[in-house]
Amino acid sequence: MDAPVPHQSRVKSLDAPTSGRTAELRLRIARHDDLRRLQEIRSAAFAPVFASFRSILGDEIYDLAQRHEDEGQAALLESLLAAAFVWTLYVAQLGSEMVGFVAVRLDRQTHVGEIGLNAVDPQWQGQGIGTAMYRFGMEQMKQSGMRVATVATGGDPSHGAARRAYRRAGFDVEIPSVCMCSTL
Repeated sequence: MDAPVPHQSRVKSLDAPTSGRTAELRLRIARHDDLRRLQEIRSAAFAPVFASFRSILGDEIYDLAQRHEDEGQAALLESLLAAAFVWTLYVAQLGSEMVGFVAVRLDRQTHVGEIGLNAVDPQWQGQGIGTAMYRFGMEQMKQSGMRVATVATGGDPSHGAARRAYRRAGFDVEIPSVCMCSTL
């Protein structure tokens, strides 16, 4: 069943880059038959992030310390479809076109919700879709009795747009974190 984006986070109209049509952003629970398109979105959206990591770390450290995690992201996305009892994976659609996704976790013991793996198709980035997805996720948390919403993201330049979208969605408290590496 499709759930319209709550009024306060509605992306009123966006023109599709290839068709020129206008559509309203809607979010719905992901289905297994969505996986191929979701993997395409994930791969395209994270390619610059993985390239940034390689550039920052250098080839040797990247290959030894980071590559495995990056390559494992496809399996992580697939596991989110199977982990419905822990995570709910939502698909963002404009008309019939899938343009992004966001995973949401609700911890009913701690009353803390979390935004997990998410991405917007690069051809749709910069149009408020990420912010709308995060607001939608936060609204799901609020309606489910969560008292705090969390999200983790990178501090490198390739995550700059994501950090701005999280802030626009309402995330306003940050804990700086640094990952350090050294060859031995």
